[in-house]
Order: sequence, then structure tokens, then C-alpha cells
Amino acid sequence: MDWGTELWDQYDIIDKHTQSGLDLVEKYVKFVKERTEIEQNYAKQLRNLTKKYSPKRGSKEEQECRFSNHQAFLDILNELNDYAGQREVIAENMMINICIELTKYLQDLKQERKMHLIEAKKAQQSLEGTYKQLDNSKKRFEREWREAEKAAQYAEKTDQDLNATKADVEKAKNQAHMRTHIAEECRNDYASQLQKYNKEQSSFYFTDMPLIFNKLQDTDERRIKKLSEGYALFADTERHVMPIIGKCLEGITRAGANINSKNDSMVLIEQHKSGFERPGDLDFEDYSQGINRASSESSLGTPKGPLELLSKNRNKTFRLFNKKTKSVDAEGFTHLPPEQRRKRLQQKIDDISKELQKEVDQSEALGKMKDVYEKNPQMGDPASLAPQIAQTAQNMERLRGELNKYECWLTGAGGRGDSIRYSTHSLNNNGAHNHNSLGALSDETDPSQAIYTEFDDDFEGEDLAAPIGQCTALYNFPGSSEGTISMQEGEVLFVVEEDKGDGWTRVRRNNGDEGYIPTSYANITLNK
Repeated sequence: MDWGTELWDQYDIIDKHTQSGLDLVEKYVKFVKERTEIEQNYAKQLRNLTKKYSPKRGSKEEQECRFSNHQAFLDILNELNDYAGQREVIAENMMINICIELTKYLQDLKQERKMHLIEAKKAQQSLEGTYKQLDNSKKRFEREWREAEKAAQYAEKTDQDLNATKADVEKAKNQAHMRTHIAEECRNDYASQLQKYNKEQSSFYFTDMPLIFNKLQDTDERRIKKLSEGYALFADTERHVMPIIGKCLEGITRAGANINSKNDSMVLIEQHKSGFERPGDLDFEDYSQGINRASSESSLGTPKGPLELLSKNRNKTFRLFNKKTKSVDAEGFTHLPPEQRRKRLQQKIDDISKELQKEVDQSEALGKMKDVYEKNPQMGDPASLAPQIAQTAQNMERLRGELNKYECWLTGAGGRGDSIRYSTHSLNNNGAHNHNSLGALSDETDPSQAIYTEFDDDFEGEDLAAPIGQCTALYNFPGSSEGTISMQEGEVLFVVEEDKGDGWTRVRRNNGDEGYIPTSYANITLNK
């Protein structure tokens, strides 16, 4: 069944129906545009929300991210920001795949429908023109036939009139004959116009208009099919990003599951442990006895409270519940509690050691380059390296002084020298001893033995530290030097202290044996 056969006489209905279909497409495009605006505004609000609650760089909140519950909230904000990005993707894809595509297709449909309606209008006008010609020829035939009848009646009347002359009778007959001839011509023309109109009308109703209606039907069906695809895309666009949105939601759930209350408590202890000893009992001062009168008279004031005792502890370097400090020794960190001071001093020592190692490496490189220039003068002037060598030596001396100073402070603070002098007795590429090291050794000293001389003190009188990861030995290591531990290829050990940049990692066996191994000899995995 098609429109051309079943709706041959419903031109107005077809016109309204096709226009209604195009209006629906426009309405749906407008609907999707408003949906994309909602998605974009929603994403914008989510991004503003995450920005509002995200910690600013260097702020107190950013420092608190060391706690798992604070870090979890930051992870939630990051996941929510990614979620907002997916809402923007939905809006963008809807705009491109639905709005823009349907709008372009709608313009083509409008143009096609307009062309078909113009064809129908032309066919209608052509049929109406033919009908007018038919009507005119019919009216002329009617008029001329009446005139011919009148002329015939007049000729007959004149012929019967006795008073009429023969000339009058002949004239009347000629006039009647002429009118009859004209009427016959009009009759033939009317018959021809009628045949022409009937043929054109048959073509109009059985060929032209059905073809146009069928074209309009095809256009409308293609519009419906395209619109149905747009309806499906409305859901598919969001469905395509659902896996990513699901990962964002899983990340939020995972952030909550990663919170470790015990670990947060340990981080707080590690971060703020002062290292002070608890105050002892106050001595009883018996004022009823006359003994030590002078001492009693000097202590008649109010007994010292625990806060005052704490504030005077450690040469007044730390005041509990008091943020005001008159003098702060930022370089020696004497304004910090003992435990925090030891940590900061150890960190400073490690940083200086790394800088010193860089200067030592640079000094070795400059020495090698100078040797090359001396052996091959055409490659460069050895004297040109003198300023750089002097500057490097000066930097090394300065760093050595700073390192010794901080190590003395650390020893005075009750700490132990955990830092290893970076390549203090390293060997150059030619196997020769590097005399630009931190400390001079005698010729009888074994360089490999000297590297580990500071390791032994790390394990004496110390509780077993919690492992921070595991490692698998890639090669055999004899561990013959003092402070090291042997291992076999494939052996799994616990990591107690990670490499601080000196190429050595502290490990422990299941039986409690600890020592240092070369970092490059093992595949190390640290706990997150």
C-alpha cells in the first residue's frame, strides 16, 4: 500500500503530515541541545565543586594528604573531576552525532519536500489551465450554437414572410449557414479540448500525483528511520561512556577502602613525635622544718607546673602548646622537638650527601677530561679546565664542611649517622683510587672494606624495623664485606630501608639477619 494509490485525493493531509514530521525533527534537535546544555552546566558545576574543595598548593590541607583519609578525599575529588569530563564527552557527542547530523539531514529533507510540492503544484496548475481552456471552448460552443439557432429561425421566418424579397431571404439563409458552420467549428474545438483535458486529468490522477505522493512517502519514511537512529543515539551516547564512569565510581569506592586508620595514627606519631621525656615527680618541700631555710625562702612561690617544666626542657628549645618562639635556629633545627630535629637533620645530611656525590662525579669527569687533553693536545687545552676543577673542589670542600657540621649536630641530638658518604672511596673507571673523596685513606686500607665501615652501627641496639617491601635477588652476592649480607640468585628478602642514592639497599631475611646489598643486584618492589 502506498500514498499514491490509497491517498490520491488527500493532498492537504499529506502536506500537513510531512510538515508535522519535519517539525518533530526540529523539536527533537532542540530537546537534545537543551540536554547538552544541562550536561555542560552539570560538568561545569562539578569541576567548580572539585576545585573549591581541592587543597591549594603548599597549603596545610595538602600537607595533611599524608594521612590516608585525607588522601582518599583527594582521590574522590580527582575521580569526580574525571566524571565531570565524561559528562562533557556526553554533551559533545550528542551535539555532534545527533544535533548537527539531524540538522543537516533536516535541511536536505526540507529541500526535497519543497521540490516534490512544487512538482505537484505545477501539475495542478497545468490541469487547471487545461480545464479553463475546456470551459472557454465549451462556453463559446454554447454561445455560437445559440446564435446559429437564432440565425436558422430568422432565415425560416424570412422565407415564410410574403413581404420579404428574394434578396432578404437569400441573405438570411447565408447568415444562418455561416452561424451553423461557426457553431460546428466550436463544437469540434470543444470536443478536442474535452479529449485533451480528460487525457491530462487521467495522467494527473493516475500517474503524476501518485508518483509525487510516493516520493513524499519515501522521504517521510527515511525521515522516520533517521529519527529513530537519533532516538537510539540518545541512549547509546551515554552508554558508551558508562564503563569509564563506572571506573570513576569504582575509584571513589576504592578510595574509601584504602583508608587505613592504624596507618594514619602511625603517620601522626611519626610526624609529631617530640622525643621529650615525660616529667618526673615533684619533690616534697616541707616548710614546717627549719632546714634549708634559704632554699625554702627562694622557693616560696607557686610550684612549677608540668607545662612550665616542659617549656624549660632542652634549653627552652621547645614550648608545648606555645607557638611563639623568641629565637629560631633554622639551620640547626633547634626550634624543633628532639625526634623531629633528628629527622630533619638526617634529611639534610642525605640531601648534602647527594649534592656532594654529584660534585665528586663531576670532579672525576673533569679529571678524566684533563688526562685526555694532556695526552691529546689537539682535542683541547688542559688549562681551560682549571677554573671548573677549582670551582668543583671548592664546592666539595664547602659541602664536606656542611656535612660534618650536620653530622655533629645529629650526633649531639642523639641520632646515628645513617647516611653513607656517597662514593667517599669510589674507584674511577680505570680502577685507580679516587683521591678527591671525602676522607683520605692510607694505601693499606682496603677501599671495598672502607665503604661499609659505617654500616655496623646501624644494627646495634636497634629494634627490628617493619619491612617496607620485598626484593628478589637477580645475581649472587657474597656479602663478604662488613655490614653487608650475602644472597643467592632468586632468593626473596624483605626490604627494610630503601636506597638513599648510594646504590645500597638494606634487607632482612626471615631469620632476622640484616645487611646491605647492591640495589642493582635485586628486583625491588616497595609497598604502596
